[in-house]
Amino acid sequence: MESLRARLLGPAAHSWRRPDRIAWVGILVVTVLGGALRMWRLGHPHRLVFDETYYVKQAWSLRLYGHEREVKEGLEDPNALFTAGTADIWGDQPDLVVHPPVGKWMIALGEMLFGIDSSFGWRFSSAVVGTLSILLVGRIAWHLWHNSLLAVAASTLLAVDGHHFVQSRIGLLDIFVMWWALLAFFFLLLDREQGRTRLAARWTGRSQPWGPRLGMRWWRLAAGVSLGLCIGTKWSGLYFLAVFGLMTVWWDMGARRACGARSWFTGTVVRDGIPAFLTMVPVALVTYVATWAGWFATRDGWKRQWAADNPAAPGSLVSWVPDPLRSLWAYHAEQLSFHVGLQNEHAWRSNPWSWVVQWRPTLFYAQWPERGEKGCESASCVEYIASLGNVFLWWGAAFGMLVVVVLWLFGRDWRAGAVLSGIVAGWLPWFLYQTRTVYSFYAVAFVPWLVLVVVCCLGLVLGPAGASPRRRRWGAVVVVVYLALAVAWMAWFYPVHTAVVIPRADWRLRMWFDFWN
Repeated sequence: MESLRARLLGPAAHSWRRPDRIAWVGILVVTVLGGALRMWRLGHPHRLVFDETYYVKQAWSLRLYGHEREVKEGLEDPNALFTAGTADIWGDQPDLVVHPPVGKWMIALGEMLFGIDSSFGWRFSSAVVGTLSILLVGRIAWHLWHNSLLAVAASTLLAVDGHHFVQSRIGLLDIFVMWWALLAFFFLLLDREQGRTRLAARWTGRSQPWGPRLGMRWWRLAAGVSLGLCIGTKWSGLYFLAVFGLMTVWWDMGARRACGARSWFTGTVVRDGIPAFLTMVPVALVTYVATWAGWFATRDGWKRQWAADNPAAPGSLVSWVPDPLRSLWAYHAEQLSFHVGLQNEHAWRSNPWSWVVQWRPTLFYAQWPERGEKGCESASCVEYIASLGNVFLWWGAAFGMLVVVVLWLFGRDWRAGAVLSGIVAGWLPWFLYQTRTVYSFYAVAFVPWLVLVVVCCLGLVLGPAGASPRRRRWGAVVVVVYLALAVAWMAWFYPVHTAVVIPRADWRLRMWFDFWN
């Protein structure tokens, strides 16, 4: 059984414990530092930035009414009133919103803790999730490579990425899409290890043509819940559900084949594929519907009474569907129509082709103070928040994806396939919407997998565990130097990620590509 376990889980299966402590310490240190940077001056600027004007206010409307309401007609500046702590800005009419409520409920948690007049509170949940994702991506890297340096490298690269950093400091939804998808991915990695451990323990030889049953897969169930919350933040989470569902069954297929099961394909379909579908998809669906609890609990939400006004024909199939679910379906049809038809000119729209090289980063906030304003000591200054990704991550991943594809297709490295899964789910579907208005900040949903692409390449630089000590030492030096350069890049661009007032000349040194003039 030990040889089978080593074949299924890798030769390092018995030597994870001691290095794991080193990895934990390194990951925790990076997480604390990355979290401190995200919390520092989180409330600046004290105003609704970019699409915070929608999601931050909608979050508090959910808290008050269980659904989103339209702002009262005739209010001259509802954003200023809200920023000052005036909650009485809503009328009695529901608002047509086009994203599910989970991300807004998460924003509302910070507002409940610190008040609606606290810009720190608007962004608190984003900062917490952004910080926790630094920890989680390091743990994921550990489970993939069982190497402390690579695990710490993963946390470091995410901590110093400007794209992820900015969205950890603003009250938008996409950081929550990233979080729930990343958490589901982690759960599925744990499920893979648990499933293979069970398979090794229960395998009795070729007398089992399909291989043994593996029992209830609780980590897979947890992934289903997490993916339901991901979809409940934005519908783009559906792609993660589809890709991750196929990935986890693919892993099981490889395990049964490695064991020597004669009918490994049929065994995988019957004993893994069907249970995986029933464990993940219905759970994700139920979780998603449950996220609309506030809308169900009210009578005034958008289209909440649609079914009562449009009764089903007696005896028809839909007559068996409860009215609240029929109303929710009608609401979703209207949301889908909006998303499919969304086409407008916007200064920061970008094509998905350009995302991984950060050709058109999103500008969230810009002010141009003159001498004496906001501490400006030059003739003119700049106050900027731009989601410019760290080139050592994004450009490195752009080249690294080619390497990882080769590792997966020709090297049969399951880790390469796992790394690509998040990119396939988070990036490729956007190519279907070439005429729709989209923005580069959507790419934060798959940035952890770009980190893992770069870490996979750094693993090649580091060398295999069996390489000579000299080879490993020099590989480690290169990895550390690469990380140091990424940290330096983040330090240099920190002012234009955090709205620090800097002279215009210093701003031009950083914005050398001058996209925004």
